[in-house]
Amino acid sequence: MLDLKELTQAVGDLEEELVMDLLNEFVKASPSEPEAQEAIAACQAGMAIVGELFEKGDYFVGDLIFAGELLTESINLLKPVLGSGADTVAGTIILGTVHGDLHDIGKNIFKSMSEAAGFEVIDLGIDVAPELFVKTAKENQGCIIGMSGVLTLAIDAMKETVEMVKAAGIDAKIIIGGNPVTKEACEHVGADQYTTNAAEGVKICQEWVA
Repeated sequence: MLDLKELTQAVGDLEEELVMDLLNEFVKASPSEPEAQEAIAACQAGMAIVGELFEKGDYFVGDLIFAGELLTESINLLKPVLGSGADTVAGTIILGTVHGDLHDIGKNIFKSMSEAAGFEVIDLGIDVAPELFVKTAKENQGCIIGMSGVLTLAIDAMKETVEMVKAAGIDAKIIIGGNPVTKEACEHVGADQYTTNAAEGVKICQEWVA
């Protein structure tokens, strides 16, 4: 049967070939849905290792992108075992890089990790106008709104978006993420939480829907 620790370490070491070999063998053995969930959890644990190594300076942005792609590839391989997932959706996250910012690396990594954790993610893309966040959130009441930004100007766009969401009376938790995001910025923007780490961001969202 699948060695979960070996899988975690393989993801952490970015050993794509080994990860795919382990998962292909696993899928061939007709695992149950709970076993497939365990495999995804092991992959997520590997992503946490990647995050730690990135923070230490051992991994770089290119490694983060590769890890995000590897996680997406792993999830896609396991999706048939997981069934439709309709009865296991943890919640809905509306995600986008805010108006004026065109960066999407962090957003895409967070998206992959959120989907692996069972969330339905509505990805609005980059340079997203506040009005689009509001419109989509209205159509998905009770959702989580995730806003990403790398440029300093993103903070103002986040603040504008949060103000419009609140003015529209939308029931949504709001998390912001990206390089310029700090505790002070979060308070200034009016968001519920902030993160500069995709794995931590997913944990926050999981606590909100628990």
